[in-house]
Amino acid sequence: MLFAHDTEASLMAAAELVNTAHEDPDALLDVTEFATRWGYTGRVTGDRDELDAVRAIRPRLESLWHADRDRIVAETNAILRETAALPQLVAHDGWDYHLHAVPPEADLAIRIQVETAMALVDVVRMDELGRMRVCAADDCEDVLVDLSKNRSRRFCSNTCSNRMNVAAYRARANATRRGDARAERPDRP
Repeated sequence: MLFAHDTEASLMAAAELVNTAHEDPDALLDVTEFATRWGYTGRVTGDRDELDAVRAIRPRLESLWHADRDRIVAETNAILRETAALPQLVAHDGWDYHLHAVPPEADLAIRIQVETAMALVDVVRMDELGRMRVCAADDCEDVLVDLSKNRSRRFCSNTCSNRMNVAAYRARANATRRGDARAERPDRP
């Protein structure tokens, strides 16, 4: 494990949340299911206002995947300041001590932002921002968190990876059929 469990879970949840906005229709339909699946504790109303509030934070979170280190630090600090985050160690639901920075009664959108910001504190301190990436597929805007040991993850999913590998294979095969000299040195996708 590269990061603490809560850091990894917060980053992965934020990436999934951001990616729900890239689908048409919007893939975030059930905020209660999302919160449960990612282990967000505390109050979840599951109503339309909460869903809208969680959807509204996606652009802010997505901007973190496209920002440089200084911008990420500024935005992380802004989130922590705006929410009056006060980090505290808590243990619950079978998890050992980890950090929470807002009370469980805080709005879910606030808790998601704060937990993402707290995770980014670890990422910045460990100088691992390169693990926050945008999918390498030509036609995909999804974001990902590369938790592989060798920092080799380039695609958001096996679907994008397979699609790009098939496209590269077909391009090499077409070049070979045409007698293209580039077929001798194919670029890797």
